[in-house]
Amino acid sequence: MTSTPNTLATGFVAHRTELADRYREAKLFAGQPLWQPLANQTATTPDAPAVTDAATGTTLTYAELLHAADSRAAGFIAAGLATGDRIVLQLNNSAEFAITFYGLLRAGLVPVMTLPAHRISEISHLAVGSGARGYVCDAVADGYDYRILASELRKQVPAIHHVFVAGETGEFATLPESELPWTPPIIDPDLPALFLVSGGTTGLPKLIPRTHNDYAFNAASSADIAHLTADDVYLAALPAAHNFPLCCPGLLGTVAVGGHTVFTGNPSPESAFDAIEKYRVTVTALVPALAQLWCAATEWEPANISTLRLLQVGGSKLAEPDAAAIDAAMGPVVQQVFGMAEGLICYTRIDDPRELVHASQGSPMSPHDEIRVVDTDGHEVPAGTEGELLVRGPYTLRGYYRAPEHNARAFTPDGFYRSGDLVRQTRSGHLAVTGRIKDTIVRAGENVAADDVEEHLLAHPAIAHTAVVGLADDALGELICAVVVPVREAAAPTLREVRAFLTARGLAAFKLPDQIHAATSLPVTSVGKIDKAVLRGSIRSQVGP
Repeated sequence: MTSTPNTLATGFVAHRTELADRYREAKLFAGQPLWQPLANQTATTPDAPAVTDAATGTTLTYAELLHAADSRAAGFIAAGLATGDRIVLQLNNSAEFAITFYGLLRAGLVPVMTLPAHRISEISHLAVGSGARGYVCDAVADGYDYRILASELRKQVPAIHHVFVAGETGEFATLPESELPWTPPIIDPDLPALFLVSGGTTGLPKLIPRTHNDYAFNAASSADIAHLTADDVYLAALPAAHNFPLCCPGLLGTVAVGGHTVFTGNPSPESAFDAIEKYRVTVTALVPALAQLWCAATEWEPANISTLRLLQVGGSKLAEPDAAAIDAAMGPVVQQVFGMAEGLICYTRIDDPRELVHASQGSPMSPHDEIRVVDTDGHEVPAGTEGELLVRGPYTLRGYYRAPEHNARAFTPDGFYRSGDLVRQTRSGHLAVTGRIKDTIVRAGENVAADDVEEHLLAHPAIAHTAVVGLADDALGELICAVVVPVREAAAPTLREVRAFLTARGLAAFKLPDQIHAATSLPVTSVGKIDKAVLRGSIRSQVGP
């Protein structure tokens, strides 16, 4: 057996000693690898269904999933990868995702959980930041050829020595399998099991280290709040690498209780409702825009979705009228979820009054979560008063990976994470999300850093200045609006031209502007910063309510 090498710890910020001691004394952490619940369930119920791929109809039992994961793990090790190596994982929803994810964990490798929509701009940045040695992707999915991205990645990041492809491999290796005997390595459960990707509030996304201990706690606590049991069937409809469908409770929480996870790559009601009826799905998670679409589709879709007992909605705020409408159409199924890949998760509880479920975004998952709501001077505000949410707790990060300068701004001196979210906290401890102070646009549940898009726009030869803002939208939450000042004597580029330009630069599709507005200048504050509040008002006055 080998142990996790120290290179993984470089750049990782651990809990303060006094907090770590407090959490250990409270017996919050199991001190086991993140894959342990899969092994436990295999020993207990080897023939129970573990995962199903709705696209192919393939179902793996717990014994079959563990065997396939071990075969993959042995293949990764035989290919020359070593315990603690970081691997960029970019697979669409499928049984292959579950096999590869658990195979990486069983091999002691550390997956960097990227999204199918990420492109070379984000993938190369995350590969460099994590020190990755490998990349795993689909061949082609939803019309996009990830092998082209893989070729560009190897050019830009020479440290990527291994590329494994699910499907037609082209010049690359297939996903490895080996029946050679091997033993899972010993790991330090207080070191990262995986890296989640931040939504990005300034520039490109950052790496969020989630340890074996804190992520297992996240999964188990979420499963408990969802009243999840071995009889439940969870539909992974959102991209499975997201924190929400991965661990809230998601795949990991479902495995922890011995339940059944069904993967679908098509969350449209036409497809998802059929999957719910066929597999008798009981729990799933959506962003508000999809939840609204599902609600409307109940009027015309013939599939029977009466087995669904819990519809978690998060990623952005679900408005009170929409929550009430979903309950009216689908039964009292809504659970509001507010949280962040960085840690804190808030849930409304199953036994909360429906009025509270509709009007709030839940209360913290753990009694060990510490919450502060503060004003602009950092002073705590009374209950019911809006302020910035600060959080510290057993499963909230202590620092982004290898980002000391950003961490100095993102955390208070005593270790509270500055979320950038504006909230009101009730006397009952529930939170109502009221906005953000960070320059982030939440479009269909995806966080988009305005300055990331702005930086790419400024590379366009016809754009001299630009500002990107979010505009309220009933369907998507917010639209991405780019205001551009063209260079002298040039015409402002059209929306189609801008989207094509940004796509060619490798920007993810969910970051592309929905609107373009031309301007002769941008409004500024008294200190010379672009005044985005004035800019939003100006746009609204031009286009109307």
